[in-house]
Amino acid sequence: MRGLRRSRTKVVLLGSVVVVGAASVPARLASAFDFFGLFDTQAAPQPSPTTLPYKVDFEVKGDDAVERALEDASNLYKLRETPPPDGESLVQRATADFRPLVDAMWGAGYYNGRVSVEVAGVPLELGQDRRGAAAAAASGYRNRGTVPIKVIAETGPRFKLRDVSVVDQATGRPFDPATVPPRVLKLSPGDPARAADLRAANARLVDYFRNQSRPLVKAPLPQPVVDHATETVDVAFPVDPGPRAGIGEVSLSGPNTFDQAIVRSFIYLDRGEPYTPKALDDTRKSIAQIPAVGSVRIREGQHLDAAGNLPIFVDVTERARNLIGASAGFSTLDGPTGRAYYENRNLLGGAERLRVEGAAFFAPRNDGTRIRKVGDFKASDIGARFSFSFLKPALGGSHWDFLLDGLAERNRTGGGRFGGYTVRDAGATAGLRYRVDETLSFQGGLKYERGQTSDVLGQVNYQLIGTPLTVRYDTTDKPLDPSRGIRLTGTVTPYPTFLGSSVGFTRANASASAYYAFDEDARYILAGRVGLGSLFGAPDDISKIPSNYRFFAGGVGSIRGYRAQSVGPSGPFGFTVGGRSEFDASLEARIKVTDTIGIAPFVDAGGAYRDLVPRFSNRRGDGRERGDTRASAGLGLMYYTGIGPIRVDVAAPLNPRRGDRHLALYVSIGQSF
Repeated sequence: MRGLRRSRTKVVLLGSVVVVGAASVPARLASAFDFFGLFDTQAAPQPSPTTLPYKVDFEVKGDDAVERALEDASNLYKLRETPPPDGESLVQRATADFRPLVDAMWGAGYYNGRVSVEVAGVPLELGQDRRGAAAAAASGYRNRGTVPIKVIAETGPRFKLRDVSVVDQATGRPFDPATVPPRVLKLSPGDPARAADLRAANARLVDYFRNQSRPLVKAPLPQPVVDHATETVDVAFPVDPGPRAGIGEVSLSGPNTFDQAIVRSFIYLDRGEPYTPKALDDTRKSIAQIPAVGSVRIREGQHLDAAGNLPIFVDVTERARNLIGASAGFSTLDGPTGRAYYENRNLLGGAERLRVEGAAFFAPRNDGTRIRKVGDFKASDIGARFSFSFLKPALGGSHWDFLLDGLAERNRTGGGRFGGYTVRDAGATAGLRYRVDETLSFQGGLKYERGQTSDVLGQVNYQLIGTPLTVRYDTTDKPLDPSRGIRLTGTVTPYPTFLGSSVGFTRANASASAYYAFDEDARYILAGRVGLGSLFGAPDDISKIPSNYRFFAGGVGSIRGYRAQSVGPSGPFGFTVGGRSEFDASLEARIKVTDTIGIAPFVDAGGAYRDLVPRFSNRRGDGRERGDTRASAGLGLMYYTGIGPIRVDVAAPLNPRRGDRHLALYVSIGQSF
């Protein structure tokens, strides 16, 4: 073997214009619209007095799917935009393609394939020397036209695997199936003998033994035996497993601007524990959680130490200390928004992070009035929010972190015919977080908040002093675009009156999400999410509970397609007033169409309810309203970038109410959950 927060319909229409334009304007202009490389906008080469431009066509006799592999292997095709100076150079370029083109045929499993190249009508084949005639014919096109070149591939029958085995490199004996299960190779007799499949199987073997705590495994590429008479291939994969090993000494290089003890507190490796690649990957992700850290590189030693453990080397670099940013957005549902922020990632030299953020936005009217002209606009239609957060990681080099967060805002929710509430509040929360390991943490603290809310039920002036308790468990592989793992979060916050709260209750909420990739490359992912919330010990009269502590549903992160926080029990005038409990769930399939483009069909369902526990019937037995349950469906379009997908979602209510829109669009960076 030779080896896609919110956007509008205009965004969708723009995509249509791009497609039509690319089909109807010159290639040079069309290429300006080819944002994602989806269209072939290459212009035809023009005749030249100093070079020999040429055009390459492929003719495949047999399996047409081989054409793409031939294009990828052909330097003649790749260099077509750089024409050679003369016919001899062009013919040399063509004949140099024979070996990579044959390798491409073999790679696809066609070991009896034949390849020839016609240059200006003169055929060139392996074993025949017609280079002079081809060069002369090509030179005749100088300054007159482009040289026609045709690559002709005859695939013949595809060879199949006959005997497949994994052997000990030292003894040549096959491994016992209990040692190397057949599922590792994912190859069976009768499968196509494609070189790419053999290389992938070899890589899986290496991964399998490394996951068995054998970091020094060696598995050279196999040398298949091709039987042209029977059109079959025998292949034996040689493997030297190497010894089992544990985690050895962890050496740390960097950082230069804060104590290494902070980084070490995010390393949960124990000396002597069994080596696994996952443990190292989890360590890299754990260290990267430190805001002051820019990059993390983990290297493995080449030899085991005297105890049979593998030394580990961790290289850490810092991020830029200061960050200033701003952003703006617009939504036909929520109007314009703008925010500015400043972040210091090493405030006091101990990897402390301070982030200060201010935002201004349109506060939707929830009293039934509307802004119909510029003169109707009032200063009260502008909402504002100021927040800060401070993090001191690894207190004294331990697994304890200190957190301090503050918020002051004036905001209105809802709008349209669903009402909503107005809130003015300010408060702060101080807490300690204990990291058990890179997946599990517990957090507790003290919260103080003072504010005022008003809605159709009346006005509540409140003071709350609570003790929030949170547990988080996260085994996902990527924060913005998870493909495997689960996330669990639960928070319980008692606000007892003996601490000074003006109204006593306990607010609890939990969420869980899971991600399952059907293939190794995570091109097909099933993602699901469920959320629950409840108010315990609250007054029977819900109007005494501040509106911003009741439960609502609808919008991003809940039920897409409905106005944010508009789903729930209703009060006077049919306005949504919120409930004592909440439930929402989402299910979506994330499918990569290309390496950069994906789609995600989804369904959402949920609601808010008057009772302590969600009850999905909207009416009680006596006819009184119990709550409101809604569902939606839609499609997401994703463009994958290095920091995560840019996502555009279109959602439609499945059981809309009067006043709901037929469609809603959302734009976000990262997945919806």
